[in-house]
Amino acid sequence: MACGVIGSPIAHSLSPALHRAAYAALGLDWTYDAHEVTEEGLSGFLAGLGEQVRGLSVTAPLKVGLMQHGTPDAGAVAVGVANTWVRAADGSTTVHNTDVAGLVGAIRAAHLTVDDYAVIIGSGATARSAVVALQRIGCPRVGVMARSEEKAAGVVDFATGLGLQAKLAPFLMPSANDLIISTVPLEAVADRALGLVSSTKAVFDVVYDPWPSPLADQALRDGKPALSGLDLLAHQAVGQIELMTGRKVDVEVLLSAGRQELNRRAEA
Repeated sequence: MACGVIGSPIAHSLSPALHRAAYAALGLDWTYDAHEVTEEGLSGFLAGLGEQVRGLSVTAPLKVGLMQHGTPDAGAVAVGVANTWVRAADGSTTVHNTDVAGLVGAIRAAHLTVDDYAVIIGSGATARSAVVALQRIGCPRVGVMARSEEKAAGVVDFATGLGLQAKLAPFLMPSANDLIISTVPLEAVADRALGLVSSTKAVFDVVYDPWPSPLADQALRDGKPALSGLDLLAHQAVGQIELMTGRKVDVEVLLSAGRQELNRRAEA
């Protein structure tokens, strides 16, 4: 059987390293490859897949469009985006969101307490998943900051619709909070890292290469927890692998594989 990851750009993806490690640990003779697919090419790519393909991990910029290519599960409906495509033995297709579970799993594994106020930087698909994740761990208040106030306002409205107390936060302006979740490229916040980190108890930056990011580096210097995109990727991949193979894998297998691949790239 075959699976893979699609998106654009895709060459940097750690997903092949994680999923292949999972297959080895589970004793599965499956393949997993990366495919460059644009928004315009998504429909054609899916239509051309062979019967041996059982599932796909889906990254930017395809997460919204993927919702039209299978029956969405409750998680995908809740967020409005999907990151996983699965084809059953009978040919039926479903789409899922495992990012929310990945965020929740990583936060809980780090034993972070987020019971008052969290700040999300960004306004895309991952920002919306972060909103749902914060709701699930019991955080009642959230601030959203992004370069585009219009897009940030959309995430605020989404959070309010879920019953959270949500507000627009001035872009990259510090305010006391339990957790900052950054979903934007590292250069977007690099020159404001000191101020942002001084106002928080912990950082979750969804980038993973290079690491530590400016936010994470400042947090670690200050003795504060810093979660990475690898933490998110590994925890959400546990759900993807179970959806695609029907088997569960220990998240530590995936974290270890990701660290090894990042070290290999750093030494190359």
